[in-house]
Amino acid sequence: MPSPSSLELVSFDLCPYVQRSVITLLEKGMDFKITYIDLANRPDWFMKISPFGKVPVLRVGDEVIFESAVINEYIDEISPPALHPADPLQRAINRAWIEFGSGLLVTQYEMMTARDKPAFDAKCGEIAGKLAQIEARLPAAGAFFNGEKFSLVEAAIAPLFMRLNILEQHLPGVQFITSPRLAKWRDAMLSRPSVQQSVIGNFSEKLLAYLRHGNNYIASLLQS
Repeated sequence: MPSPSSLELVSFDLCPYVQRSVITLLEKGMDFKITYIDLANRPDWFMKISPFGKVPVLRVGDEVIFESAVINEYIDEISPPALHPADPLQRAINRAWIEFGSGLLVTQYEMMTARDKPAFDAKCGEIAGKLAQIEARLPAAGAFFNGEKFSLVEAAIAPLFMRLNILEQHLPGVQFITSPRLAKWRDAMLSRPSVQQSVIGNFSEKLLAYLRHGNNYIASLLQS
């Protein structure tokens, strides 16, 4: 097996899927290198190693792994202690909710790029409904999805909550997290050093600048 010290994550600095893998790498305390690319001008070498032309891509020596959930599973397997439950059924349940989180990130992107208020409101409602679904699965005790232990579910969902938190702070009258239970989960994730350090230093400013310059409804809210 290639040495973990040969890990290189190919990234775009605003991508939530890349952030998932950075969180996992930081949780594990692993040595790795990040190479940032411009997705609007993908280099030829990147297109040769990324079958879908997407980030993240993890280079492990001469091999390449793509898709953030798969990358995170690999990282978890080569570096104990595990962030997945030991029980096979609970592992499968965690994987299912990680996939659910992937869909939520798509909905969040559609909300951020909605062209008008009706489309924006519809996506906000969709996010609220999906958050209610995952809230119903949260344990009665413990800060995290599996109780007291941070897991790959948190690594997968934290980028969503980070972006929702930034938007709540800058969009007047918009609030995504109204449930104390969800707020507790969000705060537990966002206070984690691995989550805080998983983005570039000026992430909030760069995300807001990206949204301000887009042809979307949020741009009008940010400029009002």
